[in-house]
Formats: sequence, structure tokens, C-alpha cells
Amino acid sequence: MLGHRTPSSIARSLVMLLALCALFSLSSAALANNAGGGNNGGGGNNAGGGNNAGGNNNNNNNNNFAAAGVEIDAAGVLRVMRADPRVTVAQLRAARQALPQRLSRPSKLRKISLNRLEQAVADLVDQGQQPTPEMAALAGLNRLEYVFFYPESGDIVLAGPAEGFGHDSVGRLVGVESGKPCILLDDLIVALRAFAPQGETTSLISVSIDPTQEGLARMQNTLRQLGTSFRGPRDVPIIVNSLRESLGLNEVTIKGIPAGTHFAHVLTEADYRMKLIGIGLERAPVPMSSYVARLTSAMASSNALVRWYFVPDYEAIATSEDGLAMKLVGQGVKLVGEDEVVNRDGSRKRSGRANAASRGYTKEFTQKFRMISERSPAYSQLRNLVDLSIAAAFIQDRDLYQQAGWDLGIFADEDRLPVQVFPAPRQVETAINAVMKGNRLITPIGGGVAIQARKALDSQNIQTDGDGRIQKQRAAIAVENLADGQWWWD
Repeated sequence: MLGHRTPSSIARSLVMLLALCALFSLSSAALANNAGGGNNGGGGNNAGGGNNAGGNNNNNNNNNFAAAGVEIDAAGVLRVMRADPRVTVAQLRAARQALPQRLSRPSKLRKISLNRLEQAVADLVDQGQQPTPEMAALAGLNRLEYVFFYPESGDIVLAGPAEGFGHDSVGRLVGVESGKPCILLDDLIVALRAFAPQGETTSLISVSIDPTQEGLARMQNTLRQLGTSFRGPRDVPIIVNSLRESLGLNEVTIKGIPAGTHFAHVLTEADYRMKLIGIGLERAPVPMSSYVARLTSAMASSNALVRWYFVPDYEAIATSEDGLAMKLVGQGVKLVGEDEVVNRDGSRKRSGRANAASRGYTKEFTQKFRMISERSPAYSQLRNLVDLSIAAAFIQDRDLYQQAGWDLGIFADEDRLPVQVFPAPRQVETAINAVMKGNRLITPIGGGVAIQARKALDSQNIQTDGDGRIQKQRAAIAVENLADGQWWWD
């Protein structure tokens, strides 16, 4: 019985889960009397845990309002948004009724000529107008499947399924039937600029959300101080607040794309919320076991960090024999992990391996990513951005810009067509969850997204169009009969 245990034995049973941003797991010294210094790991029995988040979770779900997105304030601090799904249903019903029939009906393969779209946008901007909602939502395109090139006309064409669209309760443009997020013009422009006709090749698009070295050092010091004064469960809120204050805000680092874009916001949200799911602060959209549920004391070594991050499934494309068509295959995204170590001064060192709990969690998340993305817009958007990046890299790598005689036009001009219009994500509030289990202090603290789109174009990753279906699909599409100003068709 808990009431029969001494304060020190209660302290040895404390498991603290600290969620900072994409996911490390730091196993620190037990909170017990005479706790050791920063690198002295506590021993113990069960460091495992379930999804039974304790009462100190500062991201508890509301029964009526699900986690729906993130917001970033003017100072660049990210916070989770909650929304009522009933509002989304009402808004999409109204959007369906307001759309013209040509846009509201679903299409299995909607085609968009990038060159013609760019010219149509440029014409509007020249008249002092902004791109239309139809352009902003790429005519309702919600998944990119093909890239086709037509040398005779110079058209570079994207194709994939589409449907009518409207805004959900947090402002996302989504399909009125499926709720899947649309691929946005702004995100397309960011991807094309990252793999532009001129300039250096973008080797990496990434986001990482991490505590500062100073914050980690302060946390280590706080752990040592708390170890001698912990009295039992009633002190958990004090410990949570102390650790939150010692760690401070976490830094967001974005590479390869401008931070003030919707593209960067999506990467940051997917990264942050993947971590919340992993440690039980947000319910997964599909049944699955969290990292915490898998963890045992044998897996949690002293000061071991378990880093999780999204990468593309680089075996992602198949090309036609003539090189004029590309199809995206597979689910596009996977979750991987590796261990790091936190030193007493807060510095970190990679180990190049991951514990069994981490491997199990990343494997299941990857296996179920398709279902997860169908139920959570954040991950559908992430997959779409990965697909756009690979498609843009393909266009650049195959020199389609020069063959088309197209230099991106207004799509390359931030002054005339700005896409850097959002607050740049700079910091994330520390989210903390606590459960009583085992005798270690477990502190997940970091992670990210890393997209090396050109890696998908390596010869060993490209599948061949053995039956010629991709080439036949391209040949079946006619671009010569498009009307003046027409940039999409079914």
C-alpha cells in the first residue's frame, strides 16, 4: 500500500515524462534521498509505463474538443489548438453548397499545369488581385500521384485525386467529403523555390525542436536538488513546475526553407504532435502502443536520449522509360529513431542506435502511418509536403525547367507573390506529463523532421515502369485542347 511506504521509496517509484518537442527519452537518476550527480543513473525495477497520463498533464484533451492544430504567436511560440469537430462539419456542409459544380465533384485524377497556373496567378497579380481560393487550394487536389512533362507544349503537369474544398474549424483547407487537407499553392511554391531552376541544390529540408544546452544543464542541477527533498505524490506538481522552469522554452530550428511559411508550420506541427502521442499527452488517432507503454527498466539506461524523427520513404517513385513521367508510390513517410546521451553540462552525443521500445514504437507508427494520416490532417499535410519536395526535386533533376523554357516566373518572386507571411516558429512551450511507475525519471526531450528529397532520385531507389502504365497514363492526357487561361482539368 502506498501509505505504508517511506518518502524515499515513493521517490524511487516516480516516473516523470517530460515532452519538449519531438522526442528524446532521458533516463536520469532516481528521485531518491542522496541522489547522485547528473551522470549517475539510478537503478531499478520497472521503468515501464502505460498510457495512463497523470494529473499534471498540461495538454489534457477536452472531451468535446480534440487537438486540431497548432498556433504560433507573434513571438514565435507554438501552442496546441483545440477545436470542436461539429464546427468543421457545419462549415464543410456550407462550403459544399457554395462551390460551383465543376469544383465540388470528386475527381480520381485532376491535372494541373504548373506553367499555366503560374501565368494565371501572374495575370491576377498584375491586375492588383490575389490568387483565387481555387488557386490557393490547387482546385481541391489532396494527394500528389504523378508528374508529367510534355515537351511539345512545355507543360509540367501534376496529377492526383481531388474534391470540393472548404475551411475546417482551425482554418485548414480540406476536402468537403473526406476531410483530407488540400495541397496548397503556398506549399507548392515553397517546394519549387527549394528546387529552383537556378541556384544551389537544397540538400535538406528539416525542422528540429530541442531544449537548449543551458536548459538541460539546469534540469540536471534541478534533479540533484529535488532528489533530497521529494516527499511523495503530493510533490509531483512542484517537481513538474520546477523542471518546466529549469528547462525553459525549447528552440525550433528550420533549415532548407523559410521559417515564416505554411510549409514550415506543418513540419513543426507534425513533429510536435508526434511527440505528444508518443508519451501519452495526445491520443493517437488509431489504436497503437506508445513508447511509454513499451518501455522497461532494462531499456532505459542512464541519461539515454531516444530521438524520433520523420523521414521520407525514399523508395518512393517509379519513372517511365522515357523519363517524362513519374509516379509517387508507397506511403511516403516513415518514423525512425536513435539514441543520444545527455552530459552533465547539457551537451548531447549521438550513439547511432535505438532501444527496443523506441524501435517498436517507430515501427508501428510507420506501419500505421497511412491510417494515421487519414484520420489526422497534420500527418496528411506532412506526407503532401514530402511528396511535393520529391516532385520538385524530380523536376529540377530532370532539367524540366529548361526543357519547358520556364523559370518559375512569379512563383520565384517573394516581393510580388509572398509566401513568408506567418510568424516564424522559434520556441515551444514545455509540455509535461507525470505518472507514478518504476524508479527512474524518464524525460523525452527532442526530435524532428528531415527531408532529403534528392535521395529519392538515387538510381537504387527508383522503381521501373515495367508494364508501361505510367507512360500510358501520361499519353492518355491531352494538353493541346486546353482553353486560354485554363490551368486544371479532369
